[in-house]
Amino acid sequence: MMNLTIGQYLHELRINHQLTLTQLGAKLGIDSGALSKIEHGKKRLSQKHLPIIAEVFSLNLQSLKNEFVSENIAHDILSQDCDAEVLQLAQAKIRIFKDKFVKQAQLDL
Repeated sequence: MMNLTIGQYLHELRINHQLTLTQLGAKLGIDSGALSKIEHGKKRLSQKHLPIIAEVFSLNLQSLKNEFVSENIAHDILSQDCDAEVLQLAQAKIRIFKDKFVKQAQLDL
């Protein structure tokens, strides 16, 4: 999926598995119009649909979550008019949060 958006990937999966918009939408609990908008990038997919997508298409849920989160991060970076440097800053923040979580867990014991 790396070179596709989640919506494009979902579209390809749906077509390759010979599912209609209505059929896949029913599995996800959304109407075909909403699914079409997701596939065409006019609407964002909800994270709550990821486990169902993983199950329907026999995908690794963690990989799908990683793609989903990375796409949302990319949307946020673009909408805030930031550049790629923000990713390096975010990595540093992740290390800080992880360290804080580990220290907090040790104190809770």
